[in-house]
Amino acid sequence: MHTPTLHTVTGPLSYEAVRGPALSHEHLVLDLDAKGDGGAVLDAERHGPAVTAELAALREEFDLSLVIELTCRGMGRDPRALAVISRATGVAVIAATGWYYEPFHTPELASTSVEQLAASLVREIEDGFGTTGIRPGVLGEVGSHGDVPSEPETRSLRAAARAAATTGLSVATHAQLGHGGLAQLELLTSEGLPAHRVSIGHQDLLDDPAVHKELAASGAYVAFDTVGKESYQSDDTRLRLLIGLIEAGHADRVLLSCDISRHGYLESEGGQGYGHLFRSFLPRLRAAGMDDDLIDLMTRRNPLRFLTGADTEEI
Repeated sequence: MHTPTLHTVTGPLSYEAVRGPALSHEHLVLDLDAKGDGGAVLDAERHGPAVTAELAALREEFDLSLVIELTCRGMGRDPRALAVISRATGVAVIAATGWYYEPFHTPELASTSVEQLAASLVREIEDGFGTTGIRPGVLGEVGSHGDVPSEPETRSLRAAARAAATTGLSVATHAQLGHGGLAQLELLTSEGLPAHRVSIGHQDLLDDPAVHKELAASGAYVAFDTVGKESYQSDDTRLRLLIGLIEAGHADRVLLSCDISRHGYLESEGGQGYGHLFRSFLPRLRAAGMDDDLIDLMTRRNPLRFLTGADTEEI
């Protein structure tokens, strides 16, 4: 039997070692201050201890085993800091490559061809980030905004799909406020990437069950990945949308996470923290009748199958 391997910031890891839940879309180190918004920062030195403390507590209380960290190029990525956090907490961390949505594009997106962009991603996947020796294990969060990606976003998505198809990694997207997911999926699959190697991001911000069902029916993963961000969407709405998707038979396409992307979201600063999914949202899901096997499917088996492309029977 094929044994899928995860590429974590501390080295290769068998999927079999991931016995507890995963957070499928988080940020542990981040800098989105390009627009002068100092809140959209998770600085390794200033905030790293609080991030580490939260993950260690979740490891102890809920056996948190894996974090898919989707900070990519232009977002203040710091693979070495991720490795420090991973070693300190015992939580495996997967780092990402790719480009976020257009306002945060790095200069090479201005005029570089899809072929050149894809080659750049493949080099980073195969050789690692600079001289760190750390390799990305996922492409993401590759972004777009609006119902249709812009021209640079289109090249970025196409390049990510080609790099994923070449290297065997998967692609997680940023769909701004949940919009444009179907267009993203069409672009990615048109480059030969199977739908089951794609996660469409922030779908819990889009109150459109028909879109969620269409994405899931295609085989793509539907990310309800901003759980607890009540200023964007209420958890009541997220719960309704998620239960609808589950009842439609698509629990095996769901990914769950909190997308902590500002230091104000940390528990130490009065925010909901990385643990909101486990301490608040999942208990509500259980109260609605979802059993432990279903919770394990959405929080462990689905993330592993997304990352590795493994069949259901293998995980």
